[in-house]
Amino acid sequence: MAMRSLLSRKTLTLGSGFGVLGALSRHARNLQTFTLPDLPYDYGALEPAISGQIMQIHHQKHHQTYITNYNKALQQLHEAMEKGDASTVVKLQSAIKFNGGGHVNHSIFWKCLAPTHEGGGEPPKGSLGWAIDTDFGSLESLVQKMNTEGAALQGSGWVWLGLDKELKKLVIETTGNQDPLVTKGPNLIPLLGIDVWEHAYYLQYKNVRPDYLKNIWKVVNWKYASELYQKECPPTSGR
Repeated sequence: MAMRSLLSRKTLTLGSGFGVLGALSRHARNLQTFTLPDLPYDYGALEPAISGQIMQIHHQKHHQTYITNYNKALQQLHEAMEKGDASTVVKLQSAIKFNGGGHVNHSIFWKCLAPTHEGGGEPPKGSLGWAIDTDFGSLESLVQKMNTEGAALQGSGWVWLGLDKELKKLVIETTGNQDPLVTKGPNLIPLLGIDVWEHAYYLQYKNVRPDYLKNIWKVVNWKYASELYQKECPPTSGR
């Protein structure tokens, strides 16, 4: 499957400023609609770590549902703003946050994975590798901490490896439901995000989330994370 950009520039702008009503309102007024992005690999390309059946359902059903509901909520927001219906505008914020967050998070998630023959699972090198050793002691310690945090998250959500741009430091955070990482701090940039909703693993791993977290590292796209880290935290910054 040909590689396509997972997020448009406008979508990325929305993701980086998520939760800001003014940005959402501008998008609503422009009546921009969002569409399901292609995956940069075939559904079965991540096997045996993640089955093709899971990837297809996750992408075509779950991600598509977030996009459908997000577009619907934005349309309703547009109509409410034209009518000056402040009450409806406020009510729609939870739907926009949840479904918009689902779109933003999943668009990141697909890029955080890669088939093994395309480098999936290969350890990070260069500046990100050094940063991981500095902030966590080793890659193994980072993986263990993320797995522990992800397994302990109650209900549904995400576990993230992020970059605090202000502190120039790597952080591990969890978010509930479909909250993007930026909800934990405006300076946080997601380098890797792992979906720990049951729909991401249940068909293959049943209720054993730790097994899913253990195996997903075999297809983690560290090249993507490294390139993003270098862009956001270049060597000249003193790192």
